[in-house]
Amino acid sequence: MRFFVFFLSFWGLLLGALPPAAAGPNPADSLLTELNQVLAQKKTYDEQRWNRIRLLTAEFASRPVNDDAKFAVGLRIYEEYKAFKYDSAFVYCQKMLRLAEQLKQPEKIEVAKLKLAFVLLSSGLFKETFETLDGIDPRQLSKEDKQSFYFLQARAYSDLGDFNQDQTYRPAYYAKALAYADTTLLFCQPGSYDYLSVQGFRAQKTGNLAAGAALYQQVQRLPHLTLHQLAVSASTTAYLYELAGQPEKAFELLLVSAIADVKTATKETTAIFKLSDYCYRQGDLKNAYTFIKEAREEATFYKARQRQIEISHVSSVIEGQKINIIENQRKSLKTYAIIMTLLAGVVITFAGISVKQLQKVRKADRLIFAANQELQARNDVLRQLNDDLNEANKIKEEYIGFYFHNNSQYIDKIEALKKRLDNLLSSKQYASVQKLIDSVNIKNERNELLKGFDSVFLRLFPNFIAQFNALFREEERIKLAEDSLLTTELRIFALIRLGIDDSEQISRMLGYSINTIYTYKTRVKNRSFLPNDEFEARIQAIQAV
Repeated sequence: MRFFVFFLSFWGLLLGALPPAAAGPNPADSLLTELNQVLAQKKTYDEQRWNRIRLLTAEFASRPVNDDAKFAVGLRIYEEYKAFKYDSAFVYCQKMLRLAEQLKQPEKIEVAKLKLAFVLLSSGLFKETFETLDGIDPRQLSKEDKQSFYFLQARAYSDLGDFNQDQTYRPAYYAKALAYADTTLLFCQPGSYDYLSVQGFRAQKTGNLAAGAALYQQVQRLPHLTLHQLAVSASTTAYLYELAGQPEKAFELLLVSAIADVKTATKETTAIFKLSDYCYRQGDLKNAYTFIKEAREEATFYKARQRQIEISHVSSVIEGQKINIIENQRKSLKTYAIIMTLLAGVVITFAGISVKQLQKVRKADRLIFAANQELQARNDVLRQLNDDLNEANKIKEEYIGFYFHNNSQYIDKIEALKKRLDNLLSSKQYASVQKLIDSVNIKNERNELLKGFDSVFLRLFPNFIAQFNALFREEERIKLAEDSLLTTELRIFALIRLGIDDSEQISRMLGYSINTIYTYKTRVKNRSFLPNDEFEARIQAIQAV
């Protein structure tokens, strides 16, 4: 009893040292699971974008130097690179600018500058962004490009205000951002994604959660909405929920945005970075570390300078916390190791006692097993003898019935023949007597007898012919017509299967000479692929019904 109490006390100590059970699932769990799943497939999504880029760059290279179509292909390459890889997008902006200058088309020159300003801003080069924007003549731009120009101005001042984090200059930057956003709306089609996106930007800058949430619902209902557009809208709305003190809803929208970013291979993004910060504040170090690592890789790949600086601060905090957790885990493991060592000693002692008892049980099991094996062997022998006896009884029953039936028929025939002979002899019709005797066909009578034998035998052994043929190669097998029963060769071995292996007895039953029987048997055995001394044993092993 004291041993049992001691054993339980160790288990109680061990269980008391374990961490508490995890809390129940929250509404964002499915989105969090999906994000980790798509992150595992990130290389696939990236490769899809690389494939599109390879096709486009090959087409760009094949175009003549001074070609409007080449400029259009360059724009498509830029669109693939602009949120994917800064330096490549920058290179193609330069190529488009040179191409536009060669074509001497002012509107294309301004478009190339506009695209260059976008990637400069995305990379965090504010000075170069504003210099490039100042050098653009919006009069040369189309309505759609004017929309992009003024909204890029709004974004530039907004990002600059966020980056400076100075309460003296930030309001002025935000005011300019809102003013440019208002100008942008003049060039947008009401109800379009661009219109709703600019309105969402204004709601973000003014902290209007109700307007932002309503705009997000409208964006979701738009036909042909792309994943990238969904990501931008969800990220913008998440910021408003965070300002309103609703981090759970912000977290869900950031998850939606991050999932869309991964699926579209978008590297110029903030959603995954903000998710890592949220997870860290919630104590979810595992996902926080995964997401900050992913955010750092994306920022480095894209070359987003200001984002790399932001991420480095948060990354150092998360990684430092992770180191602390690892150290605490090491201490806990040391404690667990001591407990487990003591517990192992108890288990070993208990195991020693159990082994001795087990050896005794095994010895008894071996004796029981041996007795069971012997009994099983005897049962198998008895079962086989019983099966053989049942088969023999069935064969006897069939052939006794066949014997009496045939004998009865022959007695009836002899009796009828005797009566006719008596009548003919009494009337001294000797010629008719001779004619009656001549009408008796012994050969036909024997054939009828053999047919009766065949019928009874095949009823008892329906698979006899198939199993008999299995002892020969294909070309040596016996093929019977549909209406025939057994051949002479098959009858000989049918009798052997019934236990009649005396050739002389077989010859009398079938009406052949003993030499003929020997000839048939030898010829059949020589055709088989079995050795002659094994053939008859295999015949006798053929099973009845």
